[in-house]
Amino acid sequence: MMRSRYKALAGLFLAALIASPIWAGQPKGSIPPQPGTINYIEGQASIGSQSLTDKSVGSTTLLAGQSLATQNGRAEILLTPGIFLRVGDNSSVRMVSPGLADTVLSLDKGRAMLEVTEIRPQNNVRIEEDGASAQVLKTGLYDFDADHAQIRVFDGKAKVQAGDRQTDVKGGHELTLNNSPKLKAQSFDKKAYEDDLYRWTRLRSSYLAEANVDIARRYASGYGAAPGLWYGAGWYWDPWFGAYTF
Repeated sequence: MMRSRYKALAGLFLAALIASPIWAGQPKGSIPPQPGTINYIEGQASIGSQSLTDKSVGSTTLLAGQSLATQNGRAEILLTPGIFLRVGDNSSVRMVSPGLADTVLSLDKGRAMLEVTEIRPQNNVRIEEDGASAQVLKTGLYDFDADHAQIRVFDGKAKVQAGDRQTDVKGGHELTLNNSPKLKAQSFDKKAYEDDLYRWTRLRSSYLAEANVDIARRYASGYGAAPGLWYGAGWYWDPWFGAYTF
């Protein structure tokens, strides 16, 4: 329900943007954010020795080879337009490839959830975990748990490759990575996993849906930062919410 509501809002406001093409202002210039851009910080988080703060939002990017680590804190990272990676407490994620066509990260510790509201056939978005690589194939909500070597799909579909083993994991199914000859997904109770990280992800999603409403209203009324220069579907900065939205 969270995913469908967010996607419906995105489609509605994209139509409004096309009807009145106005380009959104960027917090640090006119270049759209790249995969790895920090979009929200809560509590303690860092990239290497650099502590992340509210000022890091929209201006700091996780580069290839760098790791973002949280202690008592959480972080939201932009990937390709419409895809958000949300990192939980006491977790570490490393950027492997920040390209638009190949966007690959490795969850080395803890948990992260991936919300996918838009994905194109040309996108190769992967999350690596415990020697396996999960390619996201559909819009949906995905849960990665490195501490327990599990991949959980609330909604959507992922193709998981571990050595010469491969399997698809569909919505409502989870996969435990182990040394058995075959990878085998099994169903799980979604409500049993609606924990703090899930609820925080849902809250962030609802905030961004509100930001969509706000930014679409500004475009439609002609109060964009640079009237007449809409650059198409992608990340747009909303100064009132202090974050990028899609």
